Amino acid sequence: MKILGIESSCDDTSVALVDITDEKIEIVAEKTASQIEVHKKYGGVVPEIAGRKHAEKILPVVEEVMKEGIRSPKSEVRKPDVIAVTSGPGLITGLIVGVETAKTLSYLWDIPIVSVNHIEGHIHSILIGFQHSGFSIQNKKKSEVRSPKSKINYPALCLIVSGGHTELILSKKQGQYERIGGTVDDAVGECFDKVAKLLGFDYPGGPKISQFAQEGNPRAIEFPRPMLNSSGFNMSFAGLKTAALYWLRDNELLPIHTMDNVLLSGISGVQKEQPSINDFCASFEQAIIDVLVTKTLKAADKCKPKTIILGGGVSANKKLRDTLENEIKKQSPLSTFYFPLPAYCMDNAAMIAVGAYHHAKKKKFTSWNALQANPNWKLYD
Repeated sequence: MKILGIESSCDDTSVALVDITDEKIEIVAEKTASQIEVHKKYGGVVPEIAGRKHAEKILPVVEEVMKEGIRSPKSEVRKPDVIAVTSGPGLITGLIVGVETAKTLSYLWDIPIVSVNHIEGHIHSILIGFQHSGFSIQNKKKSEVRSPKSKINYPALCLIVSGGHTELILSKKQGQYERIGGTVDDAVGECFDKVAKLLGFDYPGGPKISQFAQEGNPRAIEFPRPMLNSSGFNMSFAGLKTAALYWLRDNELLPIHTMDNVLLSGISGVQKEQPSINDFCASFEQAIIDVLVTKTLKAADKCKPKTIILGGGVSANKKLRDTLENEIKKQSPLSTFYFPLPAYCMDNAAMIAVGAYHHAKKKKFTSWNALQANPNWKLYD
């Protein structure tokens, strides 16, 4: 089954043609038009600008994917079997562009549409392996090389962490979802980006915090871990963001410490009076990771999942992946841990196509004239 995926829920205009069966997932063609440079000067995504850029890019991106992906020997462009489009949640300005494009293509090509929840796409992103026709593992680290996964074993516990979402979702079977916890205020990715802005980092700043943290001492600053020991699986990150703001207001940071072969202050007995920016980033990142890992393992202890999934843009954070994997091995050894390939942690159309497959198999389609964008669509409703 060839599925044309369309994703435009935030600031990436992404289209992918994916050939999916029960045995394989092959990405035939894909392209994503990023808006990072456009929004960088504003320090974050501006919805009105994002919508205009999606409208400019969506048809050229669709045309490029179709030209690259499906031509018969007679050079006659063929149609996909299904169109999968993100209908929510997300920014309404972007969602409308993707949805209206899907409706138009469905009408012109006379093929069905699967309306896909963005979060369900992130959950299924772990199924995308190394089948991409242009993929090479020659330069990949051994720890990054794994066999593609063809299915999810249930029950599955899903930690979805991104700029707009921080949720713990329990899936007892394919297509059934229950939110059992998550942030009560700021999403983790938003927290990373806003604190990065305080440090003077360009948008998106979250990855830069993680980069600086690699050479810092995670115990240099005692940031709070809100709701760490509370009952249930909810989390809070607004207080941590405020604590970072106040610390920067009341303290000074030493310059970046990057000298080769020199121990960072605060590690292995070397002391100093004030932390460096590396130490700040490492301590802030560690506070977030402690909360995410603790709550996920607490949920795993109660739910006994066969699979634990980490997805969303923040799943690209290597320390989060490594810490969660190590703790799962110790505390939930019967659970198998999966996270997406780095290229599929962020918003992408391939995961939307993969998330649509089990709906398409059951012919759970939405008519083009009934399809609507829903920025508040909850997966677990």
